[in-house]
Amino acid sequence: MSESAKTPADFWFDPICPWAWMTSRWMLEVEKVRPVEVRWHVMSLAVLNEDKLDQLPEQYAENMRPGGKSWGPVRVVIAAQQLYGDEAVGRLYTALGTRFHNQGLGVNPESIAAALEDAGLPADLIEYAGKDTYDAELRASHKAGIDLVGQEVGTPVIAVPGSDGDQIAFFGPVVTPAPKGEEAAKLWDGTLMVASIPGFYEIKRTRTQGPIFD
Repeated sequence: MSESAKTPADFWFDPICPWAWMTSRWMLEVEKVRPVEVRWHVMSLAVLNEDKLDQLPEQYAENMRPGGKSWGPVRVVIAAQQLYGDEAVGRLYTALGTRFHNQGLGVNPESIAAALEDAGLPADLIEYAGKDTYDAELRASHKAGIDLVGQEVGTPVIAVPGSDGDQIAFFGPVVTPAPKGEEAAKLWDGTLMVASIPGFYEIKRTRTQGPIFD
């Protein structure tokens, strides 16, 4: 099947979020079983929460404040995108997420540096972790995703073209472990089915387990 025949699925993520990571691994499975091509974009939990830090648990808020560890990874990813193109984004996300989440090595400069090496990107990109050089571009990418779904959700955001040409966009799905094979296809088909219904907003149940990385 040609690339042009595939449905583009725009996926906004913050690399520090374990639930977005689970959904992103599911999307890689979807690419194998449905004519879908994922296009990766960054959004930022720090940007999302910057006006409500006083409402957050203290440790979480500390990570979101300027200079907190939530800023470094997204700044490095947006710098990679700006300097080396869109193709670098998914590659670097996989390298970061594998170290942050699967390997449990934490969100720190050592993990970011190793991820850059894994992704075949220049080591000096890590310098952007502490710089606001591309914060305007980061905020624009974040806004493009969050404007599709509203301010009351987080990461990930997924958008696909609907039958009428307008985008169908939604937060999630939140799932663990990441479905594979036919289960991945079923979740994709069902998610698109409910998300395409005008006026549909939410299905939810309490999470009873944390992310299962496999």
